[in-house]
Order: sequence, then structure tokens, then C-alpha cells
Amino acid sequence: MTKTVFLDRDGTINEDVNFLRRPEDVRILPQVGRGMAMLQDCGFRLVVVSNQSGLARGILNEYDLFSVQQEIRRQLSVFSVSLDGAYFCPHHPTRGVVEDLVKTCSCRKPQPGLIYMAAEEMSLDLHQSFMIGDRLRDIACGQAAGLPSILVTTGRYQDDGPLRSWPNRPDYVAADFWEAARWIALRSGKREVNESIDS
Repeated sequence: MTKTVFLDRDGTINEDVNFLRRPEDVRILPQVGRGMAMLQDCGFRLVVVSNQSGLARGILNEYDLFSVQQEIRRQLSVFSVSLDGAYFCPHHPTRGVVEDLVKTCSCRKPQPGLIYMAAEEMSLDLHQSFMIGDRLRDIACGQAAGLPSILVTTGRYQDDGPLRSWPNRPDYVAADFWEAARWIALRSGKREVNESIDS
């Protein structure tokens, strides 16, 4: 059983451009590579869990999703970071043109289905794991799976209203991915964090 940091994608790892479907539009956010490298050094596996309702809506297809994910992996490799897994929910309960994908499911965040699926398939230890995301649904998803959940303010969290009104309050609010990773590392027993590493 392996400890893991589950990661939202758009707005957390890369810039949220609304239905990202072209590799050339991938922009890794500042401090992400640095933070991920530290988490891997601390023994965490890194697993993406992401809603991608653009598939149900017909805005992107599986090849687009694969191409974007490959580009994200390529850009992260510059930091010697390798994602251990990526799980996507293609569904939407009401909006869409792909009939098989327009449905209520257990894998669309805030439901924790993607986390449970990854945990079962990859033998992950949820008792030692964390969630990082930029939206209320990410926080709710992580907490539903029993994970301490960190909000990064690099994405679209303001779209969900003021933090004080959220029914699921984050366990920690971080200005960027490095701050979130640092919080996890220190909480997990790392005695000190090297602040001088280049981003």
C-alpha cells in the first residue's frame, strides 16, 4: 500500500483554459514541477483525478485527452517528475451530445469514485494520502474519501463563491502548488523543506 497525493488537473497542475483539448495550449503553472518533485522525494505517488465533461459534450475526444495528457507528462519530465496515474470522468449528468456519457455517475467529482478506483487498481493507502485541487468539488471529493484536502488558489476557486460559504472547508489553503506540497511534506514527517530550489 502506497501513500499518494491525488491531484486535480486544470487550475491545479496546468492553466485552466476551459475544455483544454490542444497540446500546444498546455501551460504548467508556476511551482508545480518543484512541488511535485518534492512530493515524490518524500515517497508519494502522484495521481491525477479530473472531471473531463468535454468528452460528453463532444468538445473533445479521447485522442485529444490523450494528447494533452502526454504533453503534461512531457513538460513535467523537465522537473524529473513522472505521474503515476491519471483517472478521468467523461460524464455529465445533463449536458452532452454523446448519449452514453450523459448520465449520473459515481466518478464525477465531488463524488469520490475516481479516488476509490485508483486506490483499488494501484493498491494505494488512502490513510496516508492527500488531495490537492482548486475547486470546491475537489475538496469535497477528497474529504468524502477521508483525505486531508488542500485548496490552491491558482485556478477557479472564486467561481464557487467565498470560502466562508463553502460547506466543505479545505484543510489548508495554499497560494500555489509549492505551498500545498510543503504543507503535505511537513505534515507527513519531513523535518525541513529546502526553500532555495529553483521553480
